[in-house]
Amino acid sequence: MCGIAGCIGARDKEIINRMLDALPHRGPDDRGIHINGNGVFGHTRLSIVDVARGHQPILANGGSQGIICNGEIYNFKKLREKLSSKYPFKTQSDTEVILNLYRDKGPECVKELDGMFAFAIFDGEDFLMARDPIGIKPLYYGYHKDNLYFTSELGAMSLAGVGEVHEFPAGHYYTPGEGFVQYYRIPEIEEHVLTNIEETSQLIRETFIKAVKKRLLADPEVPVGSFCSGGLDSSLVAAIAADEIPHLHTFVVGMEDEFGDVSDDVKAARIAAGHIGSTHHELLFTEQEYYEALPIVIKELESYDPSLVRCAVPCYFTCKLAADYVTVVLTGEGADEIFTGYHYMKHFPFDKLNMEARRCIGNLHNINLQRADRMGMFFSLELRVPFLDEAMVDLSMKIPPELKIREHNGAKIEKWILRKAFEDTDYLPEEILWRYKVQYTQGAGCESLGEQLAHKEMGQEEFEKIKAENPKATINSREAAYYFKIFRQFHPQDSILGSIGIWTGFDFAEEREHVKGTIDGDLKHDHDEKKPSKAA
Repeated sequence: MCGIAGCIGARDKEIINRMLDALPHRGPDDRGIHINGNGVFGHTRLSIVDVARGHQPILANGGSQGIICNGEIYNFKKLREKLSSKYPFKTQSDTEVILNLYRDKGPECVKELDGMFAFAIFDGEDFLMARDPIGIKPLYYGYHKDNLYFTSELGAMSLAGVGEVHEFPAGHYYTPGEGFVQYYRIPEIEEHVLTNIEETSQLIRETFIKAVKKRLLADPEVPVGSFCSGGLDSSLVAAIAADEIPHLHTFVVGMEDEFGDVSDDVKAARIAAGHIGSTHHELLFTEQEYYEALPIVIKELESYDPSLVRCAVPCYFTCKLAADYVTVVLTGEGADEIFTGYHYMKHFPFDKLNMEARRCIGNLHNINLQRADRMGMFFSLELRVPFLDEAMVDLSMKIPPELKIREHNGAKIEKWILRKAFEDTDYLPEEILWRYKVQYTQGAGCESLGEQLAHKEMGQEEFEKIKAENPKATINSREAAYYFKIFRQFHPQDSILGSIGIWTGFDFAEEREHVKGTIDGDLKHDHDEKKPSKAA
């Protein structure tokens, strides 16, 4: 995993170096910069595939073509086999495969990539930028004096002096000639396709096991582990990974009360880890450590949305723990979206449930995936998300709601068909496989700490003042105002703050108990114009 930064339209090497200076956590192992014509392309590297020779930018055709990439391509070996007779390869890197695939097929090459990525390719005076289908990897762009700047994080983007920052849309590529082209859409709902429980269970099991195993990709010297909170999602990922990696490192965090009783996730994770035989690690953080981590989390998260911040704090501690043992870690992100796992979804009309799931998948890049990327990268840790494999997303839109939420032991239970798919397989004990869902913060025992601190530190009058002075910001509570106040200490730029949703508080709570209004299942794309919108 890496950080990228570039400028097209000027040889602004000084600014690109400053942007890279803001991204050392994304790539502590190597750094490179290349000037091509009227452009500068920079890269910081976290070495995972071809540790020895994967330096970027990777160049071709005498240096007139090249690529910088943040991500992993899981099918790169198969693609390389097809390309090796046409193009010479200098490295074993998956990134070089993207470059040669582009040389072979042009911008349409993105359709053949199976992975998570954000990259930029230069080709003489032409260029291509692209982002993975779901938006697992971040990419932002903006203009200064008609020059295009782009990078992996908003903090680095602020150094370019741009008037506005735009998020590069997921599932799109961009070229100067074509503008933005949407190459991927979340599949349409076809919930009549898979109605047989046995057939659906088998498809889920086979597809998901394959999705997990392909994400174990790394050089032999690069250790891979898994989160294991004791919940269904991460425990299932860990169990499948443990089949391939002996003594797999697994990780959980939580709190301990005054009587020495640990939080629910810690208890459940011990059961799961014991069953799968992993080398299990725990971190018990204190209330004071939570408060000390909070401003760091808000700064690195690049958001002050309360629901996002709350869940980012235990994620921060889990990444901190995991980074002591591994470089790559698998997570359970995405399961609640594709299998309608949130509690509020139990109250949805079944005829709208998959529409809501589809909407949630489309918004992940601004919530859970942003949290996973920023918290992992802060500790130079690559997080991988097998539930968001394209095949899993496609499969989920074919499964009727009646199989996703169903009665079990006298009560409605979420993700029923996922649990059923792994029943009697011995991947997990029954008590973990059918464990009732709890929120990340609830399971870690820190659900209300941020809200309590906000009410202690900020009065109603200050809350109203902050809200009135920042009408463009989404500030609906004292907790949001308190986080916003911290956020502005690190990110004071009004022009950037007002131009992108996640900087103004993304208005989708990770788990809402009540959703009002009509659900619009169609994704909205703000970047259909021929070229990236420039600052007004």
